[in-house]
Amino acid sequence: FLALKIANVNWQSKLNKAAHHTSDYSSTEAIFRRGQAFNITLNLQTTVQSGDNFTFIASTGPSPAESQQTKAIFNLSEEGASGWNATQEPSEPGCMNFTIFSPANAVIGRYKLKLQIVSGNKVSSILLGQFVLLFNPWCPNDDVYMANEKERQEYVLNDSGIIFQGLEKYIQQEAWNYGQFEEDILDISLAVLDRSLNHRQDPAVDVSNRNNPIYVSRVISAMVNSNDEKGVVEGKWNGKYYSGTNPLQWSGSVTILRKWYRGRYKPVRYGQCWVFAGVTCTVLRSLGIPTRVITNFNSAHDRNINLSIDKYVDISGKTLHLTEDSVWNFHVWNESWFIRRDLGSFYDGWQVLDATPQERSKGIYQCGPASTRAIKEGDVNLDYDSSFVFAAVNADYVTWICYSNKRKERIYSDTRKIGKFISTKAVGTNSRVDVTANYKYPEGSLKERQVYKKALKLLRVRSTGKTTKITRPRRRSSAAWRQNMTQPAQKPSISGKLILDASPIIGQDILLTLALRNLISDFKTIKVKLRASAILYTRKPKAEILQLSRSIKLGSEEVKEISFKISYSQYKNSLMDDRKILVTAVCDTKQEASLLVEKDIVLQDPFLTIKVLGPTVVHKAVNVQVTFTNPLSEVVTDCVLRAEGSGLLKEQLRINVARMAPMESSTVQFEIIPYKSGTRQLQVDLVCIHFSDIKGFVMLDVAPA
Repeated sequence: FLALKIANVNWQSKLNKAAHHTSDYSSTEAIFRRGQAFNITLNLQTTVQSGDNFTFIASTGPSPAESQQTKAIFNLSEEGASGWNATQEPSEPGCMNFTIFSPANAVIGRYKLKLQIVSGNKVSSILLGQFVLLFNPWCPNDDVYMANEKERQEYVLNDSGIIFQGLEKYIQQEAWNYGQFEEDILDISLAVLDRSLNHRQDPAVDVSNRNNPIYVSRVISAMVNSNDEKGVVEGKWNGKYYSGTNPLQWSGSVTILRKWYRGRYKPVRYGQCWVFAGVTCTVLRSLGIPTRVITNFNSAHDRNINLSIDKYVDISGKTLHLTEDSVWNFHVWNESWFIRRDLGSFYDGWQVLDATPQERSKGIYQCGPASTRAIKEGDVNLDYDSSFVFAAVNADYVTWICYSNKRKERIYSDTRKIGKFISTKAVGTNSRVDVTANYKYPEGSLKERQVYKKALKLLRVRSTGKTTKITRPRRRSSAAWRQNMTQPAQKPSISGKLILDASPIIGQDILLTLALRNLISDFKTIKVKLRASAILYTRKPKAEILQLSRSIKLGSEEVKEISFKISYSQYKNSLMDDRKILVTAVCDTKQEASLLVEKDIVLQDPFLTIKVLGPTVVHKAVNVQVTFTNPLSEVVTDCVLRAEGSGLLKEQLRINVARMAPMESSTVQFEIIPYKSGTRQLQVDLVCIHFSDIKGFVMLDVAPA
C-alpha cells in the first residue's frame, strides 16, 4: 500500500499572515486568528486515488480530547460537530489546496494538524505541521471582537505606548516598549499560561478553558506577579533594590519576559504597578486580546473594603503605620475588551485586570476581570473583584491625628479626592485621554451618591450620615472605629497652602512657602510643625529629610507666608533611586481644631535630547545622538546609557558613560538598524547611582525598504 507521499506543506505564510493580521510577529511559525479561514497547499510526490477519504485532526494541549474542545476531527466539505471544517480548492497538478476554518470560540494556543487518509481498508496519518491560534478582534463572532479598526490598531497591534505617572497636578508621560511581536514573545506568552497553577493542577481542563478571554485574562493577572506560582515579576515596595533592578529602570516588557524565560522561570526582580501592567499588556496583546494600560491618580488601597481609607499622623505630621490602608499617588492597571457571557451584555466592553499583588482573590494574588460598567453602577457583588476596584476609585480619605496619650482626633485636611484623572493613551497619538467617566458618575452628582450608597449596602457597610460603621468583623480593632467615627473633622479657623516657588530640578534646592490665613477676627498664635520625607509613589515614607518648628502670630484675617528651603545636601542621600517628596505641615492653635496641609513634590528630570541623524528606513543604518547633562554640582561616574525600541533594536543597547564633570553636558552616539516599518518608539534611559534615571523617548516613522 502506497500512502499519499507529501513532498512538503506550504503554509502560505505571507498570504495567511496578512489576512490574519499576524504579519508583525517575528516568527517563522504559522500564526492564525480563530474564526477565520487559512489556506495550506500540499505538494505531492504521489497521485491521489479517486476513492481516498481525507480527514483532518487539529489538536492542542497535553491530552487532546473532543469532549474538551482540544481536539477537532473534520472531513472535507462538511462542518464537524467541533465547528472546524475544511474545503478543497482548485489546484495545479501535483498539489492540493485546502481552506481550513476554525470556529470563533476555539481554544487558543499551539496546535498540531494531522491529515488522515482512508484508502480502501488502509488508514495512514501524516503530521502536516504546527500552527498557533490566537483570539480574533476582527471576527464579529469572537468574544474579543472590536468593531473599530483604529482601536484594533492601537489595542492589539501597537507595540509601544505611554504609561502615565506622577501626581494628579503633575502628570508625566513614561514611554513603554510592549514589544508583543518581538522574537520569542509569543512563545513566552504561551509559556506564561503553561506555568500557571491551574495548568499544573489539571492541564487538560486548563487548556480547554483557553477559549474564554475571561479565563485567560484572569490567569495572566495571577501569573504576571510571582506571589503564588513563580510568576514573571517579583514586586518590591521598600528598602533597596541591590539584588535586582530598581522598578523605575525598566523601559519595557521584552527584557523582563526574556529574562524570566531564559532564566528558567525565575521571577524577575523587581516590579511596581506600572511594570506589572506593562507586562500584562504585552502578554494579552500578543495573544490577541485588545488591552490598554490605565492610570488612576490618588488610588485607594482599601484592605478591608469598607470604602474608607484612614491615615494617621502624630503631632509632628509623621505618618504612623496603624492601618494597612493607603492612598497611592497613582496606581496602574489594565483594561481588556471582551463580552461577559457570565454577567450579561450590559457588562460587555472594557474589563479591569490588575496584576499588581495587593490582595488575594479566591486565595490567589489576582484581580479581575471586573467590568467597568459594574464599577460605575456600584455592582460590587459581581465577578471578579469589582468591589476592590470600586474602592480604588471611590473610597473616602479620612485623616486622624494621634496624641501622645493615645487620644485620636479627626483632623481637617483638604480631602484628597480619590480616583482622579483616570488616564490612558489616546488611540493613534501619545496624548492623554481621561476615562474617569467610564468608572464613575460626575463627582457630587445625585447619581454618584446613589451608586455609593448602593455599594455600601452590597458591601454591608452601614452608613450614618458622613461617617461609616462596618458591621462585619474587622481584622483589626482600632480606637477610631470603636468610636464609630461619630465625629466629622471640625473645620479649623485657619486655612493653609504649601506653594512651590519654582519647578524643582534634581540637584537644586527646593524653595517652598507655607501661606497661612486667619479666617476670623480673633488674634491667634499658631504652632507649625513642618516635615519633609522621601516617599515612594505609594506615599510610604522611605527617609526623613527635614523637620522644622515655627511659631506664628496671626492678626485678624491676616495672611502670613513662611518660606523655607530643602537643600540638595539634605535630600541627596534619600533620593538616589527615586525623586518624590512629601511635605506636611501640622498647624496647631491652642483651643481649636488643628489643620493638616500636605504637598507632594516630584523633582523634574534634567533635560535629555535625542536626535536621529538622517532618514529612518528598514534595514538601513542610521545614527542617533543623545545629549544629557549632569544635574549635580559634583563629579558623576559609572553611568550607563540604555536604549531600546521594538522594530529598531533587537536587544537592549548599553553604553558606558565613564565620567561627567559637575553640570557638564555629554553626547553619546550609537547606530540603529530598523527592522520594521511604521511608527516606532525609541527610548533612552541614563542610569546612574547618584540620582534616579533620566529618561527620554522619540517617535520615528520608519519607511519600508
